[in-house]
Amino acid sequence: GELSLGSVMAATKEEVKRLRRKHREARGQARPDAYQTKHVEDRKLRGKLKRAQLLEKQAVKDTAGVEYWLNTESGGELVPENDLEKTWRLKQDDLVADAEIGAASKRFDLKLEGLGPYNCSYSRDGRWLLLGGRRGHLAMVDWSRHKVVCEVQVKEAVRDVTFLHNNVFFAAAQRKQVFVYDKRGLEVHCMKEHQLVNKMTFLNHHFLLCTIGQQGVLRYQDTSTGEIVAMHRSKLGPCDAMCQNPYNAVVMLGHAGGTVTMWSPNMTTPLVKMLCHRGPVHSLAVDLSGRYLVTIGSDKQMKVWDVRTYKPLHAYFCSAPAKSVEISQKGLVAVSWGSRVQVWKDALGGKAKAPYMNHQQELGQIRQIRFCPYEDVLGIGHANGFSSILIPGAGEPNYDSFVANPFQTRKERREHEVHSLLEKLQPDTIVLDPQGVGNIKLDPKQVVQERKEQQRAAVAARLSKQREKNEMKVKMKGKNKPSKRHRKKQLNIIRDKKEDLKELTAGKQIHKKEIREDVPSALHRFFS
Repeated sequence: GELSLGSVMAATKEEVKRLRRKHREARGQARPDAYQTKHVEDRKLRGKLKRAQLLEKQAVKDTAGVEYWLNTESGGELVPENDLEKTWRLKQDDLVADAEIGAASKRFDLKLEGLGPYNCSYSRDGRWLLLGGRRGHLAMVDWSRHKVVCEVQVKEAVRDVTFLHNNVFFAAAQRKQVFVYDKRGLEVHCMKEHQLVNKMTFLNHHFLLCTIGQQGVLRYQDTSTGEIVAMHRSKLGPCDAMCQNPYNAVVMLGHAGGTVTMWSPNMTTPLVKMLCHRGPVHSLAVDLSGRYLVTIGSDKQMKVWDVRTYKPLHAYFCSAPAKSVEISQKGLVAVSWGSRVQVWKDALGGKAKAPYMNHQQELGQIRQIRFCPYEDVLGIGHANGFSSILIPGAGEPNYDSFVANPFQTRKERREHEVHSLLEKLQPDTIVLDPQGVGNIKLDPKQVVQERKEQQRAAVAARLSKQREKNEMKVKMKGKNKPSKRHRKKQLNIIRDKKEDLKELTAGKQIHKKEIREDVPSALHRFFS
């Protein structure tokens, strides 16, 4: 039967005592379980102490309840009973039959024949699903409630779709340009600068929409101001593979030559350029920690790379060239080719021997796969519609309401949007190592050592030169007294004044008038 809140609290008395003891140790206060309010004469103070005691008890109980329900050891997964059982043999029908009603309702198929193949995208909180058909069909669905929010036919090809900062707006890369729609299906804006786009991704913390397509030009557009922040030419031809690193917001592109490039809006050249495959790169994905990169190409291989060292770790063989790859919140890797989906567990840090789950799609060729955040669900966009399958252990079981809240109200959504705009990061913060932002860049030890040696060599050369000059001097006793130096200086000044006076008197004699003989000597000065 169902457990009431009272029974849960009663069942966790020991947990309450443990948390209370832990709370006191953390605060460094060893006080008794109850306040001694009997000897307090002031009635007002006694009432305040009692209320504080009740609030403390209630807070400890609530904390115990939250920890009891949310802090689980694992989110659930498929575990074989013995070595003969294999999890990859389990079919979706068998999984749905053994699952509860709420989980079984998450397995469904949407048959949309004649409008595919479909691209799919989940919102950040995992509640909303966005579908984009190749033949112009756009739909936004509240998939957990099986309710269509909006549906529109744009009557031209749709190459990719993505949500913006929340579920109110979404972008669709159509035949020529990128269009922005609201949740009612109304066209809000046309981005004419984005031409012939194949792939899009949205950087939530920076409010930047990144696009690339047949022209090979990567564009960053700020959706809060409408400005084009950066526009870089990859010079590697058309691009059909794109993803972002959740750790540092660096955009990664896969090109036809088998190379993967990493980009930032601050540089016109790629930050890193890696040769990953012998043919075109079809898709790539990065895990939440930003450590592992998974790429697939036309050489029928799925490779795992260490983003910190840019070296390959593992390689898995696919029976056909894979088309789409995705990494879940818990580190499961899903890869699709043809009509088959294969899910690998523990395939990033080490080499997995066998897949975790297999699924054969019967409705058509698969176009794109996406894991749903905070749910054990994998969305599959294929030629005849959309399918949702169950993948136990894929999603994070505990969500943070300050990051993404699947149950947020309209008021909470508005508040979150305002806070996101106030806390928006500038494009300058997109670097390979975000921990270095705001720190002082120190020179390498080798450079510092070289500079110190150069300074020492310069000082030694100056001292040796001065020493040689002093040795060449003929020192005489008493020739360098302070009084003699002062006398020499005064002598030089007097000599300079003498020369000036001589020049002045010589000029006066040239301009002197002739004096008659009958003029008295006392009046000679008036003739000068």
